[in-house]
Amino acid sequence: MAGGAREVLTLQLGHFAGFVGAHWWNQQDAALGRATDAKESPGELCPDVLYRTGRTLHGQDTYTPRLILMDLKGSLSSLKEEGGLYRDKQLDAAIAWQGKLTTHKEELCPKNPYLQDFLSAEGVLSSDGVWRVKSIPNGKGSPPLTTATTPKPLIPTEASIRVWSDFLRVHLHPRSICMIQKYNHDGEAGRLEAFGQGESVLKEPKYQEELEDRLHFYVEECDYLQGFQILCDLHDGFSGVGAKAAELLQDEYSGRGIITWGLLPGPYHRGEAQRNIYRLLNTAFGLVHLTAHSSLVCPLSLGGSLGLRPEPPVNFPYLHYDATLPFHCSAILATALDTVTVPYRLCSSPVSMVHLADMLSFCGKKVVTAGATIPFPLAPGQSLPDSLMQFGGATPWTPLSACGEPSGTRCFAQSVVLRGIDRACHTSSPQGHLHPPPYPHLFSSCSPQGMVLDGSPKGAAVESIPVFGALCSSSSLHQTLEALARDLTKLDLRRWASFMDAGVEHDDVAELLQELQSLAQCYHAGDSLVD
Repeated sequence: MAGGAREVLTLQLGHFAGFVGAHWWNQQDAALGRATDAKESPGELCPDVLYRTGRTLHGQDTYTPRLILMDLKGSLSSLKEEGGLYRDKQLDAAIAWQGKLTTHKEELCPKNPYLQDFLSAEGVLSSDGVWRVKSIPNGKGSPPLTTATTPKPLIPTEASIRVWSDFLRVHLHPRSICMIQKYNHDGEAGRLEAFGQGESVLKEPKYQEELEDRLHFYVEECDYLQGFQILCDLHDGFSGVGAKAAELLQDEYSGRGIITWGLLPGPYHRGEAQRNIYRLLNTAFGLVHLTAHSSLVCPLSLGGSLGLRPEPPVNFPYLHYDATLPFHCSAILATALDTVTVPYRLCSSPVSMVHLADMLSFCGKKVVTAGATIPFPLAPGQSLPDSLMQFGGATPWTPLSACGEPSGTRCFAQSVVLRGIDRACHTSSPQGHLHPPPYPHLFSSCSPQGMVLDGSPKGAAVESIPVFGALCSSSSLHQTLEALARDLTKLDLRRWASFMDAGVEHDDVAELLQELQSLAQCYHAGDSLVD
């Protein structure tokens, strides 16, 4: 890779992971688009860490995410499993079988107006079935979103978004999407609901070999692979898929970093008994098994609790979001993720995924919490020290791991990133976190550059914001993990035979409780940075 980039391979496992991933890749794409503008100076982040170069059979250069994603049947909507960049009708016709063929076609889902507008800006599908991408400045990134002669792209509405592919604006490589056809995304039957089901998926030769083939494809073209980041749903059967995938990575790629982001969607309600119990069990099994096979694990959620007792979603002073909408929740979590992962994505930095994990996970503390201030509250003319002073002695970020408020807890180790602040004058900078058109309108009282204002300017869309993000090894995890174990001990497992029938034994639950309590104990005592 150019410049000796330390490559990272991303795995997205699950539908909410797809929502977070779609926002994540849209944000990377926006940064690439800005970097290709001759008027912009090169950024500090190295896009080659996350992206790979390629070439179609027609000689067109491509720059696509180094990504493997897994989702269920019916989850792609109008997105094709093979993507659109490399499609070739002539190759489709060159099949070995020369006998009689019967073709069965499913009716394609219509694209929403936003994606139709995006595709018309990106390129055209020619008469020979080949996607012709419009010229890309400097060979990387997407063409500019708008020009003097093209209208502004449409903004997707919440009503138009049913699945994550409805707002993904990045073209994927044909090796990226891996569909689990035996389970359904929609409907009440055939759902991937339990941890044991997810584990069983990657025990099947078909899916295990498919994942291994895709891993080998991406890994073998890397020069300096530093590791893998896994975005994995924790609340459903994908917790088992993630655990098995992490185990496979640990076995095959020993010494590489494996950082897992365990994702949970918005709030839940007491009335949904089975869903809540499954959520608890999947989360507990997922955390324990992922911790065993990852360098670092961080739960990410806007909810207030990982346990059975519902807590209200977290509050941001300058954000107005609907916690019931995955489109909103995933945008916020992707913004935080884009910031806390900066240390191992810089063009020049001694910090790799392995180093970051080692710094945060000493003495068995492999689970960390995340937090972010979105946007960082910097007013026009205000200095960074003055802005920090307004927090007083309080922790300057909103918790994003459903582990309660960090106040009054011990911090054993932390990684903190503040981006979007000009180094010279400590004011808001265009190198902040970008918000391309698919990002929902969540901000109040902010300028287009994310500066906090007394009143919200009419018609001013926020283009970028300063963001403060942190990963923390904290004693709050002692209470959280112990509470999870207590909730599990209260369950009458005989009532939830369907979960057990999916591949979990009673001995597995007993071992889970022991592992949770041992993990919780790691955060009970010891030296800390803050007391």
